[in-house]
Amino acid sequence: MLSVQENQPVEFSATLLEKFAEIVSRYPQGKQKSALLPILHLVQADYGWLSSDAMDKVATYLDIQPIEVYEVATFYTMFFLKPQGKYNLEVCRTGPCCLVGAEKIMKHIESRLGVKEGEVTADGLFSWRGVECLAACGFGPVLQIGPEYTFYENLTEDAVDLLIDTLKNNTTQQA
Repeated sequence: MLSVQENQPVEFSATLLEKFAEIVSRYPQGKQKSALLPILHLVQADYGWLSSDAMDKVATYLDIQPIEVYEVATFYTMFFLKPQGKYNLEVCRTGPCCLVGAEKIMKHIESRLGVKEGEVTADGLFSWRGVECLAACGFGPVLQIGPEYTFYENLTEDAVDLLIDTLKNNTTQQA
């Protein structure tokens, strides 16, 4: 994944443009806007988030207005409109998970990482947020970690600490 900071120009690679073309080819002539969601997913997978410049370039590629891209990117919570940590922890915050401690887990994550919801740790490794239902109501509290979206169920503060330590150690070993 490339790392793009805010207000940094974006240039799509030839490989990414080939993927765009393949996706657009799935739709009838004049209906290229239908490729918007999968293309935004590819851009976010490459850059980690969707900058204004990246969304403008997608609009140009698809020959649509930038506002059409912004409307989609701001509607769906799976798209990030600002840089995220390498690991984005997403905690289910709906009723069933809250009944079994999701709010306590979110407070613990905030304390442990030292950043508020939506912020990124100084080392760039972690960001976190509460999200709507992760469809694991019987196993709450539940957390998923992007970009791969691995699920962790029946969370405790100790389990969250172990998870954060493991991710930090994995990153250190890869460096």
